[in-house]
Amino acid sequence: MKKINIALVGLGFGGCFLPIYLDHPDVERVGIYDTDTALLRAVKGRHKQAVVYQSFEEILSDQTLDAVHLVTPIPLHADQTVAVLESGKHCACTVPMACSLEDLQRITNAVKKSGKNYMMMETTLYTYQFFYVERMLRQGELGKIQFMRGSHYQDMANWPDYWLGLPPMWYGTHAISPMTVLSGSRICRVHCFGSGTMEESLCCRYHNPYPVECAIFEFENGMKGEATRSLFETARAYQEGLFVYGNKASFEWGFADGDAPYVTTAVPAIDGKRGSEPVIRQIDLPNFHQSLPGEIQKYTIRTEDFDPLNPQLSLQKGQGGGHHGSHPHLVHEFVRSILENRKARIDETLGANICAAGICAHESAIRDGEAVIIPTF
Repeated sequence: MKKINIALVGLGFGGCFLPIYLDHPDVERVGIYDTDTALLRAVKGRHKQAVVYQSFEEILSDQTLDAVHLVTPIPLHADQTVAVLESGKHCACTVPMACSLEDLQRITNAVKKSGKNYMMMETTLYTYQFFYVERMLRQGELGKIQFMRGSHYQDMANWPDYWLGLPPMWYGTHAISPMTVLSGSRICRVHCFGSGTMEESLCCRYHNPYPVECAIFEFENGMKGEATRSLFETARAYQEGLFVYGNKASFEWGFADGDAPYVTTAVPAIDGKRGSEPVIRQIDLPNFHQSLPGEIQKYTIRTEDFDPLNPQLSLQKGQGGGHHGSHPHLVHEFVRSILENRKARIDETLGANICAAGICAHESAIRDGEAVIIPTF
């Protein structure tokens, strides 16, 4: 079977994905590029087999490349994604897909015109936590989902300038994505409120007055979900949180990002009498590495802790891999979607709905909670 050639653009956070691509059995050649030439040389020094490109334009013009993975600053995502697709290459891009409804439409149009794959590389949909909840749902352990919550608390002070004052829900994908997929439906309407105040200097670039935004989303199937996103001036431990409340059981992310989650199981009533108090327990999450090629399973945890004979024990003794083990799953899904000539799991339609929900949530917050309809793409 054909192997693919791919270029990785952006080697800061993007550098985490390079060894995974290099070890993936379906990848023939990996190119790298970053505007920071010192970083580019350093990465090449550690990974001799990577092919260095001198510019983004050189990548676009290279017809031997099948795909490009963009891990670049947010303001570049839309233009670079469209350029990759128009050059006849499949495109994966870190979140968010774009920060305006117009750019989301540009990307979906480019996908349709090019016939190439787009994948939004949303980490939360491949975490140990999400895999566990998805399995609970599939096996009927949750029962009927009654409500969901998503959260993403992070302080972006001292990050690159383009982050400063960013509307929280523009980068709400970590909080919104899991709810969207678990609902089995698209988000169609949102009410959102902004809260708090920010330093005046943070309000200049995006004219956003809120350090925190909290939204209620309505799905087409009638389900509801709430998401809270903080970006500035909020004292809170980092957390990308998922909370799912079913009539049989519920799942709640730990208080801080690395804490063990809680599962609450209902005790049903007998003969119409009130049931006993629910059973609450903290759980050890399994490592869902089995769906990956053996060559990249080690990247679900910190590689120095990985024992190929007992990956689950490795996870319990060591530390999780990038974004809770998600990175190799993202790479594998993108690569296999290309080779199997099918849509990626997080394609342009799903990615656009998730990002549009965040964009419209901020618009609702500016309008003091007025309902905003999410357009379709």
